[in-house]
Amino acid sequence: MLGLPPYDGSIISAVRHLFLFLGLAYPVIIGIMIAPPIQRQFVYQHNLAPFPLFAKFDMPEKYSLAPGKTANLYLSTPDNVTLGAWFVLSDPYHQQLRRASTGLVGPPSVDIIQEAISRRPTILFLHGAAATRAVEWRVKTYLGFTSRLQVNVLAPDYRGFGDSTGSPDNDGLVLDAYTSWNWLIDNGAKPEDILIVGHSLGTGVSGQLAKQLAAEGVRPRGVVLLAPFTSVSKLLETYAIFGVPILQPLQTFPLGIKLMKRFLRHEFDTLSTIQEFNSPTLIAHSQDDFDIPHSHSRTLIDKLLEPFLPEQGVELPSAPGSSLSSEDFAAFTKAQEERRVARSALVRKTEIPNFGVVEEFEGKNASKVVYVESFWGSHAKVGTQEGIQDEIGKLFDLL
Repeated sequence: MLGLPPYDGSIISAVRHLFLFLGLAYPVIIGIMIAPPIQRQFVYQHNLAPFPLFAKFDMPEKYSLAPGKTANLYLSTPDNVTLGAWFVLSDPYHQQLRRASTGLVGPPSVDIIQEAISRRPTILFLHGAAATRAVEWRVKTYLGFTSRLQVNVLAPDYRGFGDSTGSPDNDGLVLDAYTSWNWLIDNGAKPEDILIVGHSLGTGVSGQLAKQLAAEGVRPRGVVLLAPFTSVSKLLETYAIFGVPILQPLQTFPLGIKLMKRFLRHEFDTLSTIQEFNSPTLIAHSQDDFDIPHSHSRTLIDKLLEPFLPEQGVELPSAPGSSLSSEDFAAFTKAQEERRVARSALVRKTEIPNFGVVEEFEGKNASKVVYVESFWGSHAKVGTQEGIQDEIGKLFDLL
């Protein structure tokens, strides 16, 4: 017996029972989340929401893509995983093929894909958690890229997603992205003609891919992070579903959070890798993103700015109840003002009415950095906004 106090029907008694229940339930929740199979489902959600259900990947026309515009492909990774993927032709080239066609338009052949790659840059699109390459909001993103930016799009499903084989994990997804990159290179793409675009979970994958390419001395056209997070461990503290921060109550259990982070097997730590990117970078986030707060993007931008700012100086005390001396506080205040002035001199800020804010500055390796913070777009649809697509086009010379 747990020795529960008797329930007398009052509000106070109900609240007491609720908190007692939560106190018993949270350790159980933490224990469940530590288990690798449960952790995998929580991070990737590949089995929890495999939308659209029973997808016909060999029929992209069913999902609003034009006949003859999309090839359904299968790529093989070095560890023998098969990845389902779509290659979507740039709209101008597709329209040219339509005008020249005298019969039924079938899926693009290998020759047509290679010709498309030689004509226009290609976006390697690395999607977020849950769903597949055929889900509606991702298809809308491809349509915007292929028409407004007039680029090709390669959209793979990671291992364990869609009709891809295998089971997802941190290293596996990075290998999937690298395999997709190499497939483009093998089919005639030049590194400077491949733009890496990640959304949500895909930003963590993109960050690891960009780091790997930089270590190899390979410079892509650039990297775009749509609705990124700094790392999965930090995301655990803020992640929400439909605006509900489902793990926030665990903040009252520091030991539980520490245990979860210690046993975390899927980190995708973009914050620790973003300074290693060797090409222009664009980060975009919506203020109305209730899944991943845009503060994550702000933190990434601050990380990119850090090498160009004066040193922080005196650190604020972290221990509860401690305080700075008047001299240290004055030094801290002075350092913060110097950093603010330096930041203002480095960053060019443009406010766009009814859309949002664009910030630009020169990062490391003379690579430009652009941050777009839009008022609208939510989490899933941030990449479908024409305003954000225009900023991508401008930075990466696609318009």
